[in-house]
Amino acid sequence: MSVHSSHPWRMRYLSGLQALILCCLWTFSVDAQSYQSGNNNYLKFRSKPIYYGMSLGGNSGNYKVFRSTQFDQSDSIRLAEGVAGPGFNVHVIGNLKIGEYFDFRFLPGFSFGERSLLFTDFAGQESRTKIESVFVELPFQLRYKSAPYKDVRIFVMSGIKYSWDVASNSRIKAAENNIVRISPTDFQFEVGAGFQIFTPFFIFSPEFKVSQGLQNILIFDDELEETKVLQKILSRAFTISINLEG
Repeated sequence: MSVHSSHPWRMRYLSGLQALILCCLWTFSVDAQSYQSGNNNYLKFRSKPIYYGMSLGGNSGNYKVFRSTQFDQSDSIRLAEGVAGPGFNVHVIGNLKIGEYFDFRFLPGFSFGERSLLFTDFAGQESRTKIESVFVELPFQLRYKSAPYKDVRIFVMSGIKYSWDVASNSRIKAAENNIVRISPTDFQFEVGAGFQIFTPFFIFSPEFKVSQGLQNILIFDDELEETKVLQKILSRAFTISINLEG
């Protein structure tokens, strides 16, 4: 390409860059004036003690496998581990403000996902139990928020969650189908963080959290070798959600 043919392209590029910089400076100036004058979006939601919303997200679930004393004595199973699988969740949000910095939150909803248990014998052959779940979830959370800065607040949260798998394999006869069964009910501890962005019409809140099961969800069967080598199984998950509240 010659110098003369590239010159118009460079001029258009520089003009577009200058326009973008000027636009960013103007937006920053407007935001700064709005914040200094107190007419920011946060003030529209400050006086509301209760508000509601919707949470949509994706998750990755897995099992933490604990081996029993019989694992080392097994002559058929060399390795037992959990395999993560994808999922998504839909919840409604009820938020009760407790003072300026704390919220009590209740987020009933559904979570869909899949996880697997993988067993490997000494010949290298693999046996997999794939578990597809539809959870009815009842999370209770306590959230702490920072002071607002230009319509943005950072928060951390923790809570407890009860879940019930309506698609559980717990009613299947394990020995006849050679599968490991998982209890349909579970309690999990959750911690997470995110930030709130106050818009004129709603609060936009990206959030991530990790969940750790608190109870053994393995259903033991003394006729199944795969459960004899296990002591317990705990659930765990990582979730990224988008919350819309107002």
